[in-house]
Amino acid sequence: MTSEKFKIVIVGSGPGGLSAAARAAEHGISHLLLEAAPQLANTIHHFQKGKSVMAEPSVLPLRSTISFGAGIREHILTTWHNELGGLGVNFRVGSAVTAITGEAGAFEITLASGESFSAEFVVLAIGVQGNIRKLAVPGEDLPEVQYHLDDPEAFRDETIVVVGGGDAGVENALALSAQNRVILINRQEEFSNCKEANFDQLTAAIAQGKIETRVSTLTERIEASNTGNFKLSYLAQTPEGHEQIECHRVIARLGAKPPRQLVESFGVTFPNSDSTSVPQLTEQYESNLPGLYIVGALAGYPLIKQAMNQGYEVVEYILGNPVEPADEALLKQKFAGVPDIHTVSEGIALLRINQPLLAPLTTLQLREFMLDSSVRIPARGEVIFSRNDYSNSFFSILEGRVAVQTEDQNGNEAVFALGAGNFFGEMGLLSGRRRSGTVVASEDCVLVETPRRSMLKLLYSAAGVQRKLDEVSLKRAVSSCLDTSLPESELSYLVQGAQPRRYAVGDVLFKEGDKADGLYMIRRGSVTVSRIVAGKEVVLAYVSAGNYVGEMALMSSQPRSATVRAASPTEIVLLESVRVAEVLGRNTSMRRKVDSRYMEQMRSDEHALSSESSELINFLMGQGVGEATDVLLIDYARCIRCNNCETSCADAHDGTSRLDREAGSTFAQIHVPTSCRHCEHPHCMKDCPPDAIHRSINGEVFISDNCIGCGNCQTNCPYGVIQMAVKQDYQKRSIWQVMLGISPSQAKPAASDALPKVAVKCDMCKDIIGGPVCVRACPTGAAFRVSPENFMEYVK
Repeated sequence: MTSEKFKIVIVGSGPGGLSAAARAAEHGISHLLLEAAPQLANTIHHFQKGKSVMAEPSVLPLRSTISFGAGIREHILTTWHNELGGLGVNFRVGSAVTAITGEAGAFEITLASGESFSAEFVVLAIGVQGNIRKLAVPGEDLPEVQYHLDDPEAFRDETIVVVGGGDAGVENALALSAQNRVILINRQEEFSNCKEANFDQLTAAIAQGKIETRVSTLTERIEASNTGNFKLSYLAQTPEGHEQIECHRVIARLGAKPPRQLVESFGVTFPNSDSTSVPQLTEQYESNLPGLYIVGALAGYPLIKQAMNQGYEVVEYILGNPVEPADEALLKQKFAGVPDIHTVSEGIALLRINQPLLAPLTTLQLREFMLDSSVRIPARGEVIFSRNDYSNSFFSILEGRVAVQTEDQNGNEAVFALGAGNFFGEMGLLSGRRRSGTVVASEDCVLVETPRRSMLKLLYSAAGVQRKLDEVSLKRAVSSCLDTSLPESELSYLVQGAQPRRYAVGDVLFKEGDKADGLYMIRRGSVTVSRIVAGKEVVLAYVSAGNYVGEMALMSSQPRSATVRAASPTEIVLLESVRVAEVLGRNTSMRRKVDSRYMEQMRSDEHALSSESSELINFLMGQGVGEATDVLLIDYARCIRCNNCETSCADAHDGTSRLDREAGSTFAQIHVPTSCRHCEHPHCMKDCPPDAIHRSINGEVFISDNCIGCGNCQTNCPYGVIQMAVKQDYQKRSIWQVMLGISPSQAKPAASDALPKVAVKCDMCKDIIGGPVCVRACPTGAAFRVSPENFMEYVK
């Protein structure tokens, strides 16, 4: 039987498929839109009821025969239904495609019913929502664990755990929070994988106490609960340790995987075996199979506006009509200053050729990457960033070279060059620590700078890019820690089989007496090293990111001589002991350096064992110093209780002191007053609705003038160092008042509780020449500031 013939058959009626069908209908060419589900726009039909749909990306214009704008799900579906009917779009629902064979001009499309159609061209717009990712933990299929939310109003007065930091998870949590207790779980440290509008709503909801969050949290298992009327026990690993949440249900929104097996059966190839990879397409959305085009989420573009633009454009390409992509004008501006680059295609080609890190990305994904990035052409000698800066954007080198100036743990400086094809800034991206070196531009230098949030989103969605970044950054870390002269072949051998591991505060990396399993490279966080002496645990050392532990047992071929615990949320990479031993045997330079470190550690251990410093280190770790970058300490053996530190702080900050000398804890003569620790990953920064809390390039965490006084930062700070204060008139003390110890006079506003308050905290006097006044005002030198890296020296 001869099958019905069409010029274009469109498979899938998501936004991209609908837009393509509408454009084909407008042109009056023969077409057929096939949808497996019982209704068109099935994915959007299954959005939660009343969902507010966003028209993102906002910078892109909409290019489609059918309309689309931000609005409620139901309104959008109704509008599309009416417009498609008016255009006379030819569609069939309940028509699942099982096979596509043939070639351009003569494709055969077969349905599950056995019916078939012929087409000159095929457009795949099937999306990925039919392949939902599950939790992959014990209990993932319990009755109260679900992977979809239809109607948030169906659940009331429940405790609900929502797992997922993307748009679906955030939107579900927001909708459910009106009538339930909601705990939102995010595997990542930040909500970088959701739209800005959703992120803003989430931070506002957190500030109002409507949603609880757990970040950097992994699901361990889900069990049936016997506690009260709760149905489930949700068990997770958080940065603070292991947590068990009793709840009524768990809703996991973890995205979906491409229907790869089906698509490959059509003849479409994927660039690699990654489960997150998408087909390699031309800039006109054509696959490796001529005449077969792919648009929408399956092409790596999950946003509605992007898919609709592609659906419109693909029909124009099929008809041979010249049309610029919707993002063309924006990308032209990005590449405008790059020498010898005249078109966007040339710019994207340069990016692909000169940056192997991005090789796993399709041309379309590279265009999206550039929309989030900016091109920099610095002058020769210009400093891109300096050592100890707290900037965290990521840089790709397209042309020219940069000079990287680093310093090892012994203070020895080294300078090396990076050329086109390399990248830098990954340590700030991954560890959150200060920049580990200074980068200076050389001549003819062209850089692409990508914001941290955009880069984290890319790493989350592109496993190939994540792997390549991990490999290179790990090699650099190994080289920096062990021996900068190690050849590339040895670095490659060392990192083969390297295992990433994560630890919550207090978790044990390895115990005294354990067999050596490898060298632990600390990528993020910090650890303490301790030993049992006379039945008591004695802390020997504190080790932060960028260093390693575990060499003692490797060098001595004896069991572990100490126990290592995470002092803050910590990520490490374990290098296999066999590989480390082999590389040590082949490289005398590395052997000497590790031997030297080993002997130094032996001497340090002897000192620690003969002193009482261990208890002081334990005390400081208990005060949260492990996650600090700068801490104010007071030596009570020198302190005369003049309170100059506190009063001078008030003088410098409009009458409100940012520290409380008397509050806080004391061990022996060392006192930790209530003052900001400027945490490596500030708790206060995460849930600030107006984004008023920032970290300066020198590391100070400060609150800007756009604070709205919500108090969310005060609630989130685990150390009680943020206060809500009324702005007031304050007369600073004269030099004579300071010398005579006379208190300042200030006008206390009446009914201060009724006046608006803002959050205040220590900013380390970042705008005051000379640095923190609390330290400079101390007449006896009792007050001093110290970073965790220097604790051991102060303790000694």
